[in-house]
Amino acid sequence: MMLASLFVLIYVDPGATLTTMIDASTDALTLCIELCAVYAVWLGLLEIVDASGLGKKLAKLLRPIIKKLFKIDNEEIEKMIALNMSANMLGLGNAATPMGIKAMQAMDDKSGVATYSMMMLVIVNATSIQLLPSTVIGLRANAGSSDPADIILPTILATIVTTSVGILLAILCNKIKTRLARKKK
Repeated sequence: MMLASLFVLIYVDPGATLTTMIDASTDALTLCIELCAVYAVWLGLLEIVDASGLGKKLAKLLRPIIKKLFKIDNEEIEKMIALNMSANMLGLGNAATPMGIKAMQAMDDKSGVATYSMMMLVIVNATSIQLLPSTVIGLRANAGSSDPADIILPTILATIVTTSVGILLAILCNKIKTRLARKKK
């Protein structure tokens, strides 16, 4: 897509090609720096939450949901999943990634096959309910939107639907897999 755009620009206005490429790279770098600042703040906040013990309290609050969804009984993994889910709910997917990776590593049974809890984490992480899509709000504000936060309600509704459907499909697939495994025996 990028190459096609470049060829069209060269064809339509060859003189503007270099200027447009430089402007775009400047805009991209500015956006990266602004997003790095946002992520630095939120990652720092997540570290404070973890160091203060709030992560354990959050895990305790989310424990019934985590136990039911992920079928695990490990406080450390529950804490990592709770922090991952919290960051995703705040719209900080990249800030959630380190906790998600740690949780995945802790759930790995070294069989080379993804466990049910690992697959559920991928689904919940990918579809994550977002109560405050802060990254998208930041992007919209940076782009000059008159009301960058007007996407909150549609985002909440859409992510509730996608997360619910993803979880239901994962549970259904797991039941089918379990039945097939029983029939083979």
